[in-house]
Amino acid sequence: MVKDFTTKNFETDVLKSDLPVLVEFWAAWCGPCQKVAPILEDLSKDVKGLAVVGKLNVDSESEIADDLDIMSIPTIVVFKEGKVHQSMIGVQSKETLKKMLDL
Repeated sequence: MVKDFTTKNFETDVLKSDLPVLVEFWAAWCGPCQKVAPILEDLSKDVKGLAVVGKLNVDSESEIADDLDIMSIPTIVVFKEGKVHQSMIGVQSKETLKKMLDL
């Protein structure tokens, strides 16, 4: 299951997570972001219990996107131990996303 991140749960569910967390920064109007959605769904099933997969809407949660200097979407960021581990811009394959998680 792909989790929705907001300002209310970002610190707890992303920054304080014991597992690696992959976050897609997206917006409803972003065409490429729509292509990422099914890839994230599929990935979330593959990494269940090993990592968390989620997304954050940059329009409704712009403060977090601004804090992380997200300039383009989709941007995919992997957090480990509360810090940015790796990030990529654009649509990525499930295999690439899995490699980002180092699983």
